Amino acid sequence: MRLNTIKPGMGSKRTRLRVGRGASAGQGKTCGRGVKGQRARKGGYHKVGFEGGQMPLQRRLPKVGFRSAMKASRAELTLSDLMRVAGSEVTLAGLIEANLVPESTKLVKIILSGAVTKPYAIKDACVTATKGARSAVESAGGSFVK
Repeated sequence: MRLNTIKPGMGSKRTRLRVGRGASAGQGKTCGRGVKGQRARKGGYHKVGFEGGQMPLQRRLPKVGFRSAMKASRAELTLSDLMRVAGSEVTLAGLIEANLVPESTKLVKIILSGAVTKPYAIKDACVTATKGARSAVESAGGSFVK
């Protein structure tokens, strides 16, 4: 096989339809555009979703779902992520500095996922934990100080 002999498979490419070449060619006169109207004209412009003045589908259907405004200010932290904190003290500022939570975070909740081997002192009221995560941190020698 040579690169200069490669061709598309049989039937995979169709020849371009030449419109406006007479009635016998199959696409004469209106060239497959129908009769009159904006879409029949050259350069007929339509916005995406425009339905000729009828209320568009995306506006007829109701909005779906809920997007919480508080989501940006809350974050979850797993126990395995907590192990990436350099010191033994855990604060919100320290977590933001370590790139474990986004800068816009106001409250962090530690969840039970993974394991903790170092004792951590969680010294910020903005950092809370689930029951399982709290017991895992305390069993490793850590504490929660408010």
